[in-house]
Amino acid sequence: MQTTTAQATHASHVVVEQSMNPFPPLDLVARPTVPTDQAAHYLLRKPQTLRGWACKEDGPIRPIRINGRLGWPVAEIRRLLGGGAAQ
Repeated sequence: MQTTTAQATHASHVVVEQSMNPFPPLDLVARPTVPTDQAAHYLLRKPQTLRGWACKEDGPIRPIRINGRLGWPVAEIRRLLGGGAAQ
């Protein structure tokens, strides 16, 4: 009985971990920009912080506006995190 309980507990932890991190690692992102929620995840900030940076144009990174939406350049996110030069 303990084995079944342990397996069920382990399975539930795996599901929780996967649902808590819906974004791929930054190294695997091939798109030129990412949406605000995803950029906030990589930068360890709340999405509203990034929206404030975009509105005031005073943050360490500036988004590209695409049809009224914000696209955050992946190259700039990598540069901020020390993962390479911006291209």
